[in-house]
Amino acid sequence: MTSGSPHRRARAREAALARAVEDGLLGPRTPLVGLLDVDGVLAAVEALNKAFEGPAEVQHTFAAKACGLVPVLRLLAAAGMGCEVASPGELEQALAAGFTYDRLVFDSPAKTVDELEFALAHGIAINLDNFQEMTRVDGLLAGREPAGPIGLRVNPQVGSGVIGAMSTATATSKFGVALRDEGAVDAVIDAFARRPWLNRLHAHVGSQGCPLPLIAEGVRAAYELAERINKELGRAQITGLDIGGGLPVNFESEDDRPTYADHVAELRTAVPGLFDGRYALITEFGRSLLAKSGTIGSVVEYTKSAGGRRIAVTHAGAQVATRTVFMPDAWPLRVGVFDAAGRPKEGPTEVVDIAGPCCFAGDLTATGRELPAVEPGDVVALYDTGAYYFSSHFSYNSLPRPAVYGYRTDAGGRVAFALVREAQSVRGVVEESGLSQADALVSLR
Repeated sequence: MTSGSPHRRARAREAALARAVEDGLLGPRTPLVGLLDVDGVLAAVEALNKAFEGPAEVQHTFAAKACGLVPVLRLLAAAGMGCEVASPGELEQALAAGFTYDRLVFDSPAKTVDELEFALAHGIAINLDNFQEMTRVDGLLAGREPAGPIGLRVNPQVGSGVIGAMSTATATSKFGVALRDEGAVDAVIDAFARRPWLNRLHAHVGSQGCPLPLIAEGVRAAYELAERINKELGRAQITGLDIGGGLPVNFESEDDRPTYADHVAELRTAVPGLFDGRYALITEFGRSLLAKSGTIGSVVEYTKSAGGRRIAVTHAGAQVATRTVFMPDAWPLRVGVFDAAGRPKEGPTEVVDIAGPCCFAGDLTATGRELPAVEPGDVVALYDTGAYYFSSHFSYNSLPRPAVYGYRTDAGGRVAFALVREAQSVRGVVEESGLSQADALVSLR
C-alpha cells in the first residue's frame, strides 16, 4: 500500500500505535519508541520524482542529516535516491546503506584534506564552499582531472525566512561564496575560467520557515550566474545545478503543504529555463521526505497540576525533540493522546502541558494544548517527527536512545514492523561515557 494521502497516513499511524502497544514495543517496560511509516516515505519519493518529470536530467539526493539511520538510507537507496552527506560519519552511513560513489554529493563548509582526497579518488560529487578550499583542491589534483563532478557553492544573499537559524542565504551566512559582496561575481567567473574541472554551481537558501518564492529567488541567482559564466567563457562549462532542498513542512495539520509540485511550479515561474535540459539538476531534500511519516510514542508516567495547569510527564523530551523544546515557536509539534491500549482517546478536553523527563523546567514538547484528559499509563504521540527526531539524539541526563521501528499496513489494517535501530541500553550509555577508561584520571594523581 503506497498511498501518501493524509487520511491513509493517519489511519496507518493509529493502527501502528495500537499494534506497538499490543506487541510490547511501547509500554511500561519500553516507555518510548519511534515509528516510521514506510509507505509514507515511498509515497513522498514518488511525489518528488513526479514533480520533476521533464526533459532535464535530475538526480534527487536525500540529505543524510535528516535521518542518519542505515536502514532508512537503504530504503531510500532502493527507491532510486542518491544521498547528500556533510561529514565522514554521514558518508560512511551512506556507503553502508548501499549508495554507490556516483550517487553521493559531499557538502560541508569544513572539509579536511583527507575527506577531499577520499572524495576526489572515488568520484564523489563535491560542492566546494570557498576559494581557499578551491585552492586546496588545485593542490590535491596536481593537474589531473577529477573523477567526479565538482561544483562551487554560492550564497545568493536573498535574505532570511522566519527561522533565522534555518536560513542559509542571508548577508552573513557561513555557507558558500557571498555573491553580493564586492568583487565576488568576478572572482567566481575567474575561478571557473582557470579551472575547467569546475562544472557545477550549488545554491541552497534554507529549509523550514523559508517561503517558496524566496527559495526560487536563490535558485534563479545561481541559474543566471551559470548562464553568465558559460557565456563569458564561450563554452558550456557548467553542466549541472545543485538547487539544494529545503521544502518546508506543514507541522500544523495532517496535510502535505507545500507540495513538491508547488515547489516546481514556483521554480518554473521564476526560472523558466531551469528545466529545459541544458543543465542536469541535483536536489538535496531531507525533512520533507520523512517528517510526516514519523511518530514518537511515549507512555505517560505521571500527571499533576501546577498553578492551575495540568501537566503530563512523559519520556519524550529534549533528548528526542531537541529543536521543539528549545525553539517551541519555530518547531511546534502536533500531539495525540491514546489510552493504555493504544486507542485514540475521546471525551472532554483539558488544557495540558506535555513534559519530558529531562531535569530542566523548559523540557516541554507542547504547552497549553487542549487535549482529551490525560492519565498515567496513557500514550502521548508526537506527530511529524520522522526527520531529525529519530537520529539527532541529545544525550541530556544520559537518557538512552529509543528503539525505532518501520511499519507498513495492508488493506485490512494489519501492521508489520521491522526494527530500524535497537534501543540503547543503560549499560550502553555507561560504556559510551568512558567506562573502559574509568581509572584514567585517578591514575594521574
